[in-house]
Parts: sequence; C-alpha cells; structure tokens
Amino acid sequence: MDRLYFDNGATSFPKAPGLGAAVGHYLEDIGTNINRSSYAASTTAALTALETREQLARLFHFGDPSHVIFTSGVTMSLNLVIKGLLRPGDHAIVSSMEHNATMRPLVQLAAQGVTFDRIPGDERGQVDALAIIPLIRPNTRLIACLHASNVCGTLLPIAEIGRIAQSYGIPFLLDTAQTAGHIDIDFKTLGLSALGFTGHKGLLGPQGIGGLLLTPELAQSLTPLIAGGTGSASDSEELPTYMPDRFESGTLNLPGIYGLHHSLCFLENNDWQKMHTIEMEWTRQFLDGVSELPHVRRVGLPGTSGRMAVVSLDFTDRDNAVVAHRLSSEYGIMTRCGLHCAPSAHQTLGTYPQGSVRFSFSAFNTAWEIHQAITALDQILQGDSCR
Repeated sequence: MDRLYFDNGATSFPKAPGLGAAVGHYLEDIGTNINRSSYAASTTAALTALETREQLARLFHFGDPSHVIFTSGVTMSLNLVIKGLLRPGDHAIVSSMEHNATMRPLVQLAAQGVTFDRIPGDERGQVDALAIIPLIRPNTRLIACLHASNVCGTLLPIAEIGRIAQSYGIPFLLDTAQTAGHIDIDFKTLGLSALGFTGHKGLLGPQGIGGLLLTPELAQSLTPLIAGGTGSASDSEELPTYMPDRFESGTLNLPGIYGLHHSLCFLENNDWQKMHTIEMEWTRQFLDGVSELPHVRRVGLPGTSGRMAVVSLDFTDRDNAVVAHRLSSEYGIMTRCGLHCAPSAHQTLGTYPQGSVRFSFSAFNTAWEIHQAITALDQILQGDSCR
C-alpha cells in the first residue's frame, strides 16, 4: 500500500533533501558546544549558528540577527513572550482562532490575575481587525495572533492588526507555525514586536528547533523564563543583558540548528514561493474534488483565496474519526482527525466537539495523490452512514 502523507500541518514530510546527512554531520564530525571554547570545531559550529540567524533575519525581513533567538519551537517562543511580559493586572487580546500554544499560557496566567479577550471570528475563520479596538483597555499589554488557522487554513488580517497595535503602542506577537516558509512574512511591514516560528513545518527542518524574533524594545521588557549558563559573562551569577545570550541559557540544540541551516539553504535555492504555488494548486484540486461529494462540509473558506494549504472536512452523516481511520487503514492516507489543539477555533468554526479531518498539503505531493484522496473519500462515503 502506498503511503500518502497529508499531515504537513503537523510536521512536514518529506523534509528538505539531505536533512538527515546535515544533522549527522554535526553529530559525527563536529559534536562540540559553542560559546564555551575557542578551538576550531567550536568556532565552526558557532559560525553555523550565526549564519542560521542571518538566514532567518533575511527570511522574515528582520534587522539585527542578534535578536533572533533559538528555542525548541513556536510553543516555547510564544510562552517566552506571554509569560515573560504579562503580570497580574495586565490584559491581552487574542483571536478566537488561536492554538493552545497561545491559549494555555494565557489560561495559566488568568489564575494569577491576567485577563484576556478574544477577537470574534466567523464560521469561515475570518476575523475583523477593527473588532480589536473596542477590546483595548488601558492595561492591554499584548496582542497575540496566529497568522493562519491550523484547523482550516484561513489567514488572519495581520497587517491591519499590526497597524492597530502600533497606533495604540501595544506589542504584537505573531505565531507563524502555518505560514513560515510558505508565504512572505515581513516583520517590519506587519508592525510586529515578536514573531515565533518552528523549524519542522514549512521550513522543512527537524523537530525541536525554532525561534523567536524580538524588537529591542520588547526584548528589554521581557523577563527571561530560563536562567543559567550561556558561556558568556561567566564572572557573574546574573544573566547577560545582551542578545541573544539573555534568552539562550543552557546548551543550544546544535543538531537542530545544523538541520535548520540546511533546510533554509534548500528553500533559498529552490524558490520556496514557487513551492507554495504548487501546494495551493493541490489545495484547489482537492477542494474542487470534495465539493462534489455528499455529506461533506468544507470547513473555512470555500476557495484558495485567503487561505493556506490546510483543509478540514466535517462529515455530517458519519463519525469523522471513523473516516480518518479508514483513510489510513484501507488507503494509506495520513490525515489528522480531532480538535487539533485548538478548541476555541473549532467552537468558532462550528465543529466543536466533533472536530474535523484535516488534510494539509506540500509541494512534495502530486496530482495523482490528490486524486487518490478524493477517490478514497468517494468510496468511503458510498457506504452506510456511521453517525
């Protein structure tokens, strides 16, 4: 049975060609730490880390690469900002489409006296940026939004939200888990104060590596969540005040950084924006194909405009989990079924509590694979109702 992978919203597969060898090169040929020694191998690793920061600064149209911080992924990046900034009595604004990577830290802080409001969305996952204005309070210290829904792929009006945040002097945090490496993201033009990204999705790198871009102003306002050795200012028991060391205590994930460096080189050399055009063509073909199937609700936007290559389906006459299981066990088609760590988004979309079956495509998919998925769904839906 062929394996058809449609779960790129969870993690990309396949990864950038040669990624395993790049990670293996560090593990087998380099193997040293950085900022702790001055021998040649350590210097080589340090230069690779610096080059990776510079690649990320270019990718996101960001300025100083010293303000590109390595983390374990976008979840840690969001936590660093949310928990490093907000204090009891502070207020935050989020969208109703958020992932639990944003919502769970906020709910934790709510027990300590932090409050938040949600920008309401509609059943297509769209939000009105102007709806933020009535939610702003004198104690609003953060606006945090994802760039695109991990449930239905709908893009949020980030540029408009950024302009509002800037006009009120409120820091703006963006979660790019579903957009980094797919579409152009201009940190400055979007009016961002912080941007969290992960390496293992659109950037085609390994798991366990991601990062956070911070303006100097916000960096000065954040209390680091983790303190420890940085290999710098070792005569002091206080954290360094300079970047990126202030937020990078402990040993960096250098195998992950080497892998991310390799995948970013691949994207730079292979016209990653053209790759996005390909994955959106697969999205168009899939949406067109499933539109003709009975008892299927296409969650979110009906076409390709205003969305990413993420499509959720709700099967109105049968259990979604049964459909997902049959796709996997009978056809080798891998999707993700459930609530996708985003209950607020599903409540907004009208797919709570049943969830949905999510298909998320990449440029490595093929037209034949899209046809196979539509055919498999057609065959499954010809059977008796399971709900």
